[in-house]
Amino acid sequence: MNRKTLVLPTAAALLTPLLAGCGGGDEGRAIVVGTTDQFVATEDAPAPLDPAFAYDTGAWNILRQTLQTLMHVPRGGGRPVPEAAESCSFSDKESESYRCRLREGLTFADGTPITAEDVKFSVERVLAIKSDNGTAALLSNIDTVETKGELEVVFHLKTPDATFPYKLSTPVAGILSKDKYDGKALREGFQVDGSGPYTMKAETAGDKVTKFVFTKNPKYKGDITLRNDKVELRTFDDSDGMDKALRGDAIDMAARAMAQTQIRELTDKPQEGIELTEVPGLEIRYLGFNTKAPAVEDKAVRQAMAAVVDRAALVDRVYGPTAQPLYSLIPSSIPGHATSFIDTYGEPDRSKAAKILRDAGVKTPVKVTLHYTTDHYGAETAEEFQALRGQLNATKLFDVQIQGTEWSKFRPAQKRGDYAVYGLGWFPDYPDPDNYVAPFLDTDNFLNTPYVNQSVRDELIPQSRRQADRTAAAPVFERIQKIVAKDVPVLPLWQGKQYVAARDELTGVEWALNTSSDLLLWELGRGTA
Repeated sequence: MNRKTLVLPTAAALLTPLLAGCGGGDEGRAIVVGTTDQFVATEDAPAPLDPAFAYDTGAWNILRQTLQTLMHVPRGGGRPVPEAAESCSFSDKESESYRCRLREGLTFADGTPITAEDVKFSVERVLAIKSDNGTAALLSNIDTVETKGELEVVFHLKTPDATFPYKLSTPVAGILSKDKYDGKALREGFQVDGSGPYTMKAETAGDKVTKFVFTKNPKYKGDITLRNDKVELRTFDDSDGMDKALRGDAIDMAARAMAQTQIRELTDKPQEGIELTEVPGLEIRYLGFNTKAPAVEDKAVRQAMAAVVDRAALVDRVYGPTAQPLYSLIPSSIPGHATSFIDTYGEPDRSKAAKILRDAGVKTPVKVTLHYTTDHYGAETAEEFQALRGQLNATKLFDVQIQGTEWSKFRPAQKRGDYAVYGLGWFPDYPDPDNYVAPFLDTDNFLNTPYVNQSVRDELIPQSRRQADRTAAAPVFERIQKIVAKDVPVLPLWQGKQYVAARDELTGVEWALNTSSDLLLWELGRGTA
């Protein structure tokens, strides 16, 4: 994405496509993309690429290349459009019955025909397995799945849900073959069989993937246009290694995740042949709480933390221009955003936090450990948690320690409730305020949190989903955000921007990473823009 000079497109420019380069690659040479996402099969997570389990951006980026979904979000964003489906729509005014008709002639990569029964099997499989990773929650509003002939499938929902088309565009709704997947058990390892634009082969070292090779699927029939024949996705232990590979011409693009220092260096000192591009991003970072853990069970402790954390100072010290403070679960670029935390607590104030703890009878300093993952969100995470520790300890109200753990152990421990306080990031499954609320507060949520607010879960979330016009749901989301600020089951910290760097011969880079941080590898080609 570099053309001998640094280019930082404006938001408007990002929505204007470059002229497509030559499709099909350069003399059959694979396009090579780097990522710091790690793919490890462990005892706690032996099936990292099973769509009934996978619920992190890295794994979804593999599944999006290899599985088809009935719908997908088109290039540049907007409402989902048919992908494996020929057409999809609600068949009632209440948004409780959703009908899809498959394209004719669809087959899996091995040539097996795809029917409506495969769609029904795939969805019901996710709900039957109901993994503890929170994946099934996206489809939990489905009551029954009905097939009508070979090509038609109808989803009957428990309650109205205008966001359902978005959910059908996520890998959890990927279409699988009954011949390749067990309907009641996860598929272990790294093999994926589907009908997506690519077939995939994983190269491993022990229980860890070092490279994915994606090859154009000649039997693919859907809404996506491929601009290459082969892409390799190589994993790197850290952003420094990925940066060196890009500068040394070993990879064509560095995608997830570039460090702030690398972004600044490419901004200040552009390298010949490499271009840095900013693409729209909707990532957020936050602290999560096990609200039954003794250290933070009293919400006064969580409120006091919310009253003293200085987001602006944190962002300035660690992330600079690549992030901005966040005062709600819903980022500022999403309809329904409200500044609920700053409205509730104001600017960082030690005296206010002390009063909150004193009024609740909480002895100080409160001893607590903040847990973070060392290898999932980028090189700055450790520095971020050092800064948080410094802020909290400086108040003398807290005695904070920090502990870093690799993702393959961190996530299972977090789900088990081993951590009182932990840091996580969120890349939306789809760009709707619902997806910044339900995964944290709904039944069977992503965090596996013991926190429950019945008003949010049973009334407000269902109410918000009845609004086909999503902007009309804003008042409901504002009420939810006020409740979150009062109870503090999570503490939002910042929202981030996204950058990718690529060789100047690569085209389509501006489309290859969308707002949800989905890698759309089919957009990449070689040629002259």
